[in-house]
Amino acid sequence: MITVASYNIHKAVGTDRRRDPARILNVLHEIDADIVALQEADLRFGSRTSAIPVDMIAEHSSYKPVDYDIRPGGIGWHGNAILVKRHVEIVAHAPIHLPVIEPRGAVWADLSIHGRPIRVVGMHLDLSGLWRRRQVRSILAQLAERAPQPTVMMGDLNEWAKTGGCLAEFAAGGFRTLDTGRSFHSRRPLASLDRILIDRQFTPRDCGVHRSARSSAASDHLPIWARLSI
Repeated sequence: MITVASYNIHKAVGTDRRRDPARILNVLHEIDADIVALQEADLRFGSRTSAIPVDMIAEHSSYKPVDYDIRPGGIGWHGNAILVKRHVEIVAHAPIHLPVIEPRGAVWADLSIHGRPIRVVGMHLDLSGLWRRRQVRSILAQLAERAPQPTVMMGDLNEWAKTGGCLAEFAAGGFRTLDTGRSFHSRRPLASLDRILIDRQFTPRDCGVHRSARSSAASDHLPIWARLSI
């Protein structure tokens, strides 16, 4: 059994307009997932370093970032990052280049948990429905070039539809969207913009939105999670 989570951390700026990376780490501690996909994980301007300092992750959490080595002090690609518990082995990883009209991207990592291989994809898709569908097709095509592994895909899809839109592209590619619940806006959740998708090698045991006093204030999105078995 593994627990995965996805969280758009809004550059660690909460609904009180304070940047507080420690608060984000506290929310991750509440969830206690083995693998976390983050969106908006890097600062947007300047050196674009991690919104949660790398030293803080090392010293004050049980996680380590998948190092995409894009820029010094950064942990992501266009804000997408993957954190894993320290017992998780990172086997391979790379950014995914997407067709875009605005800066967007995705990342993948091949991991080993207790000897079991797992592929994880983190993504933050476009506001345009047309471009979202193109981006999903691109992600699926690039994954198809690699040897198959049990795959989980997570992120902020910016998809308001419950079953159509880019979710139909994932379904055509053999992925099931879990009903985690409404995650945006964190103060008053109205939309399920954040999603977790699994292939047929996974069985979902439980899933949901993590709502607490901290998570309601730490970002404009609530984190989502799922417990899975292979």
